[in-house]
Amino acid sequence: MNNFTFYNPTRLVFGKGVLDQLRSLIPAYGGNNILLVYGGGSIKKSGLYDQVLGHVGPNVHELSGVEPNPRLTTVQRGIDICKKEDIDFILAVGGGSVIDCVKAISIGAKYEGDVWDIITRKAKPTSAVPFGTVLTLAATGSEMNAGSVITNWETQEKYGWSSPLTFPRFSILDPQFTFSVPRNQTIYGMVDIMSHVFEQYFHHGENTQVQDEFCEGILRTVIRTAPKLLENLESYEHRATVLYSGTMALNGILAMGVQGDWATHNIEHAVSAVYDIPHGGGLAILFPNWMEYVLDEGVPRFKRLAVNVFGIDPAGKSDRETAMEGIRAVRSFWSSIGAPSRLADYGIGGDKLEVMADKAMVYGPFGHFKKLDRDDVLAIYRKSL
Repeated sequence: MNNFTFYNPTRLVFGKGVLDQLRSLIPAYGGNNILLVYGGGSIKKSGLYDQVLGHVGPNVHELSGVEPNPRLTTVQRGIDICKKEDIDFILAVGGGSVIDCVKAISIGAKYEGDVWDIITRKAKPTSAVPFGTVLTLAATGSEMNAGSVITNWETQEKYGWSSPLTFPRFSILDPQFTFSVPRNQTIYGMVDIMSHVFEQYFHHGENTQVQDEFCEGILRTVIRTAPKLLENLESYEHRATVLYSGTMALNGILAMGVQGDWATHNIEHAVSAVYDIPHGGGLAILFPNWMEYVLDEGVPRFKRLAVNVFGIDPAGKSDRETAMEGIRAVRSFWSSIGAPSRLADYGIGGDKLEVMADKAMVYGPFGHFKKLDRDDVLAIYRKSL
């Protein structure tokens, strides 16, 4: 286990009927002039929009229309509002895309240059407008971490970035707010949750029994819960289980003392930068192919996944055979809940593989479980067609 320092300042407020805590939480962080940020309007259909307005006070400005892969142009609109209206608190109401957008707005509003310089690691932020979240989708874990992913659609670039300044001050999670999430987005969210765990599970650390058991427990929980939730999308019990799993999958706890891989996320970001596909859908396609490609880098780790998560009996099999059975089980499970398995499912062929590979390699070779170069990325894309 590596040395580590754990820090997470986000106040997590979880449960039924907790939205009324907005009344005390926003003023506690100096919120007098508020920017409310949300997506395509589903919060208005569900009634959440009106509920939020009833708790935030009279001085509210709005930014709507945040995309599923939030775009730099939308971030800039939010920055412009913050600067013009002297916004002192931002409230994200939505899923991870809305929260990611708000993180970029929060630092851009306090930065005199181009916010894209921060996202592309050419500059570091020194201050940010405080913000909180009301989560409506179990997926990214952005409600309790400092990470964000932003797309520059004009240049077809999509990058993840983070700053210690971009932790939400608080996040309100009422599972009832996820009842209206459509079936396909629910599926993508669960794939995303599992993928976040996989990214941290595949490492070369030693003496990581606690972290590994945490990872395996979340994976088993999502696998058991997913079919039940898809049978009843308004089950409070199952929505709550998946919602909490999403937060725990990426709030830093699983990463303590280990160095996760994160290559597959980078590979997928290049795909959705070019084709604007759902992030969870892209991960469902790519992750099992990454697993097969890097299998020989750590057969024992893949065998452990097969046995401890999917209950595969290793008797009479080589370690590699057991490991491969586990990888096939990942694909089989995701297919069983309706996730895509090929890039062709989104109408993506082989004509832009080189373009995507170049975008994935912008910072050079990547991945900590196995370092990938351009040829490796192309091989994984070809396996995914």
